[in-house]
Amino acid sequence: MNKVLLIDDEKRMLDLLALYLKPHNYDCKKAFGAIEALTFIKEEVFDIVLLDIMMPEMNGWELCKKIRRITDVPIIMVTAREQKEDIVKGLKLGADDYITKPFNEEELVARMEALLRRRDKTNTIEIDGLLWDESRFELSYKNKPINLTPKEFLMIGHLMKNPNQVFEREKLIDLIWGFESETGGRTVDSHVRNIRDKIRQAGFPIDEYFVTVWGVGYKWIKSP
Repeated sequence: MNKVLLIDDEKRMLDLLALYLKPHNYDCKKAFGAIEALTFIKEEVFDIVLLDIMMPEMNGWELCKKIRRITDVPIIMVTAREQKEDIVKGLKLGADDYITKPFNEEELVARMEALLRRRDKTNTIEIDGLLWDESRFELSYKNKPINLTPKEFLMIGHLMKNPNQVFEREKLIDLIWGFESETGGRTVDSHVRNIRDKIRQAGFPIDEYFVTVWGVGYKWIKSP
């Protein structure tokens, strides 16, 4: 189920969008205006954002710029304005698409699905707010980056991409350091400790997911 943030200063429009989208398997979160939306964006990970332009406290263009400083989540601007200059302005500020009110429900859903398909082509994995993004070589939790070394990043990525699969230390050495590496099991254990410490400090419950299989190796649990 994709998580969508709906941003508008009209409760009626928020309710209408949620009504449209829920039957299409979207988990809808409603933000009543820009300030509330920014709070949600900083605290949670969303798959897509529907953003109104004409809002009193902060317009959609300004909010789009602020969102882009935090996350590259796909943004569709939903507005009554349809002048070409408005469309161009929104796209230049970081929006991914644009639809005008009144809109056709099927067209809106189709545009959302197209953006999500495009995003799925990038190698990303998101688990309860923890996002591993291969294209950006970045691990983040609730949109806050976690500084990992390249080998730590690759190791956690292999585990997250293969949930419930046990990786022996020797296998991790082959995958991360290469077949001819003289790296030993203690180096793997050291990297595991560092990964856990960094992710734990970020606030993610890493010990529930990244577990030790004693005498064998490590695995990522899909649903702790």
